[in-house]
Amino acid sequence: MGNFNLKDAARRTLSDCMGVRAGEVVTVVTDDVVRAVGEALAREAGELGADPILNIMKPRRVSGEEPPEPVAALMRESQVLLLATKASLSHTRARKAASKAGARCASMPGITEDIMVRTMAVDYRDVAARSRKLADSLAGVKHFRLTSPAGTDMTINATDLEYFADTGTYYDPGDFGNLPAGEVCAGPASEGSTGVAVFDGSFAGLGLMTEPIRITFEDGVATFIEGGEKADALRALLEPFGKGGRVLAEIGIGTHPTAQLTGVVLEDEKIAGTVHLALGNNVGFGGANDVAVHVDGVILSPTLVTDGGATILEEGVPNF
Repeated sequence: MGNFNLKDAARRTLSDCMGVRAGEVVTVVTDDVVRAVGEALAREAGELGADPILNIMKPRRVSGEEPPEPVAALMRESQVLLLATKASLSHTRARKAASKAGARCASMPGITEDIMVRTMAVDYRDVAARSRKLADSLAGVKHFRLTSPAGTDMTINATDLEYFADTGTYYDPGDFGNLPAGEVCAGPASEGSTGVAVFDGSFAGLGLMTEPIRITFEDGVATFIEGGEKADALRALLEPFGKGGRVLAEIGIGTHPTAQLTGVVLEDEKIAGTVHLALGNNVGFGGANDVAVHVDGVILSPTLVTDGGATILEEGVPNF
């Protein structure tokens, strides 16, 4: 990595990943928790000749909570949109409207200066190629068997899924993904995903798992959440959303070559060889569960096998 620093990471974000051009309106939505990263992005956008707008708002309480309407309006008017916030705005109506209006958007929930510097010091052309290759290989898969040494054992209904390759290269109007990027993900079908998932990596909003969270699913809905204080916290977080907060909303496979386990799901879910599952809002994947929460949990050393017998991951070792 050498002397690669926050300024370099911001420049690579804007130039290599977003394709920012002189004269474009670049909106950075941030909050006080990750303000240093947001300010670095806005400064670098100005140095590239773009017209930066830095918006600092109150942190959202949970991932998926909508920003204030004036912020949503600003997002819709942007050509390039960077969401460097504590909680994720990825699965909000505001972000979807901005993408529909043509904004090239990268969501960076929970980003820190350290994560920014480490994870942006890669060649995203390689990350993109790796992610697209995996997404293409999953076309036509109807079911996954997901297991892990910690006790995960699930059958996931993957019939007719459309896989999204989060490449880190967002050059066309309406393009959207995370930065750091590096995953292939989809929204499981609403029925047929059954079994137990044991999250021993991290969980959005809860950090590293000092004690694993064990979730039992029946037909795509979490029926039991067990595992100590963090399981209690997850139940409390989801309780206001009823059944909608417990819907299995996403399955993702990490493809980033240097991502590390930090407790920040933005990075953790990108680790090559991990699987993450999410609960809550699945509208971004074509579903109809439009609730104001979407939280991801990371499973370490998983084995993921397709109904055709292809082993995608074997105890955390990628076969792609």
